Amino acid sequence: MEAGVTREQAWELLRKYNQEPFRLEHALTVEHVMRWYAQQIGEDLDFWGLVGLLHDVDFEKYPEEHCVKAPELMAEIGCSPELVHGVCSHGYGLVCQVKPEAEMEKFLFAADELTGLIGAAVKMRPSKSVMDLEVSSLKKKFKDKRFAAGCSRDVIRQGAQMLGWELETLMEKTILAMRSCEEEIRKSVSSL
Repeated sequence: MEAGVTREQAWELLRKYNQEPFRLEHALTVEHVMRWYAQQIGEDLDFWGLVGLLHDVDFEKYPEEHCVKAPELMAEIGCSPELVHGVCSHGYGLVCQVKPEAEMEKFLFAADELTGLIGAAVKMRPSKSVMDLEVSSLKKKFKDKRFAAGCSRDVIRQGAQMLGWELETLMEKTILAMRSCEEEIRKSVSSL
């Protein structure tokens, strides 16, 4: 698929509309997780990564228009229709009606909320690392509706179903994806 933009252009656009370190860390995490998934199934790492990087481009400045304002912002740098559709599709059923259709869109829908839940679980660990986070521990956090209450369990379940996976499989693979990039994300965030 054609993105129409470079990673540098995407990063500059993201930084233009997002300054909070938490938001930038989340964008970088989802970018790397999407690249990991793309590599696992033999898809375009760069395209999948760009969708992950830009998925919340409009959230910080326009939270009430999330996934609705994104196409306008992405037009500033000439993002392809496929890239725009991919970004908007992760808000399906929550903030927009752009349905995840392509395999990449289903992965983004499934992984986005889950990376947030995993990130919150990691912050509670003595190690502050995903390296020693086990699926069993994450499942306990998932069942506690008060923990990371902003992470929609319904969306995570729907995402697993879209992929035809058990919830535990999605959790296990997303933990592995986050382990693969933890050090790189830390370095990137510390240099912001």
